[in-house]
Amino acid sequence: MKNLILLSILCFQFFNSTFASENKKTILFLGDSLTAGYGVEQEFAYPALVEKELNKKHQVKVLNGGVSGSTTASGKSRLKWFLKAKPDILVLILGANDGLRGIKLEESKKNLEEIILMAKEKGLKVILGAMLLPPNYGKEYTTKFKKMYEELKDQHKLAWIPFVLKDVAGIAEKNIEDGIHPNAKGHAIIAKNMIPYLEPYL
Repeated sequence: MKNLILLSILCFQFFNSTFASENKKTILFLGDSLTAGYGVEQEFAYPALVEKELNKKHQVKVLNGGVSGSTTASGKSRLKWFLKAKPDILVLILGANDGLRGIKLEESKKNLEEIILMAKEKGLKVILGAMLLPPNYGKEYTTKFKKMYEELKDQHKLAWIPFVLKDVAGIAEKNIEDGIHPNAKGHAIIAKNMIPYLEPYL
């Protein structure tokens, strides 16, 4: 009898573990220095915080595909590499460095579109994270930059985050000394704001 009970417990644990593993969602964050966690320890970067928070209620694994200095041009090849891990969800947060370098928006949009199409072709759910440029880049360019994300969202029917740095950008106490990259407090806010956009896909 004891052996039967023990066997039942082991079977339950095995199947429960297998079920949890099969239902675990893998989230890929594809981005630049913001995603890479420039200026903070990796455990305090928003992708790690998102994983920690989501795992309180869900089964998730987060892949950090952030590379400092990355532009949209390198995103497609990086996505190809990360596809080997078979992610379920792509959170695409690229474009800020394109804007800061004054790259033609037509080129940036084309690169982002290719990333989106590749991800959708592989069956990934895509969430587009939009960035904004500071006003000193001129009203015309900053307006077109903002519109670029809106057009991609509408054309490809994507879920999107209207501004990833909401409640963080331009606030000194939430950024490191360069005034551009978030500190640990800033990353915590980004992670908190991001949860509602991810949970519907888990």
